[in-house]
Amino acid sequence: MGTDEVTVLVVDDSAVDRLLARRLLEAGGGWRVVQAADGVEAMAALNHFTPAAVLTDMQMPRMDGLALVGHIRREHPRVPVVLMTGSGSEELALAALQLGAASYVPKRNIPLDLVTVIGQVLTASKLDDGRVGALRALRERVSRYVLDNDPALIPPLVQLLREELVAFGLCDATGATRVGTALKEALLNAVYHGNLEVGSASAAPGDGSFARLVAARRDQSPYRNRQVALTATLNPASASYVIADQGPGFDVSSLPEPTDASYLGRATGRGLLFMRTFADEVMFNSAGNQVMLVKRREEPGAGA
Repeated sequence: MGTDEVTVLVVDDSAVDRLLARRLLEAGGGWRVVQAADGVEAMAALNHFTPAAVLTDMQMPRMDGLALVGHIRREHPRVPVVLMTGSGSEELALAALQLGAASYVPKRNIPLDLVTVIGQVLTASKLDDGRVGALRALRERVSRYVLDNDPALIPPLVQLLREELVAFGLCDATGATRVGTALKEALLNAVYHGNLEVGSASAAPGDGSFARLVAARRDQSPYRNRQVALTATLNPASASYVIADQGPGFDVSSLPEPTDASYLGRATGRGLLFMRTFADEVMFNSAGNQVMLVKRREEPGAGA
């Protein structure tokens, strides 16, 4: 599907915020934008067309973002929802992520991050129906992958893992997008923070220092010789993913509580929040260089 065929439904009771989102999405992504002033208008629009994604504010009259997420997960399970979170809406947004939303963008970061987040969600929501059909014949699948420290290898691998989830009937397309996001974050953590030992503090906004340090470490010893191993085990009841890096690990007891709603507005902690919210279980080994994510079978029409 070309970008000229992709429609994003933007839902916000602020005409100014809707206009900003529309301009960013049209200019930055080339996507068509349809607007709705609240959840009730959005539901009416969804009766007439199916967007590629929905971008919604949280606090709106008549029907807020949380109620809209619940409606879309029940009635339009293939449509991913991205949240716009403002100050004061963090608790509501966290509940929406737990209910079934696919991602979020803090409102203050919209000019910088909106197009990237929507693009990631749209890419993650695509499925190869032929490959999914072929995988449906399997009753159990165990796969092992070994990756070099190249972040470009992660999206195609996650795409395959998402297709397996749908083929085994463990969740719907949006549920697989959510699990895929958790897996992507876990794999990136293994590359960046595990093998390359690049901390989040190195990610100064917009100055390129994080990317430069990653590129340098990939060519330096001992970082360049390390790899990431992933073992995926699927059956009709659950999927488990064990991701191990060859870095020194970290103190697992120092992990913050990632489901604190305040993390929605922070620059760090996003990956762990997605992992804890989108997977049913997240378990680290004592050394801090291996994590297991478990996704149990969802009942049809249920959120995560």
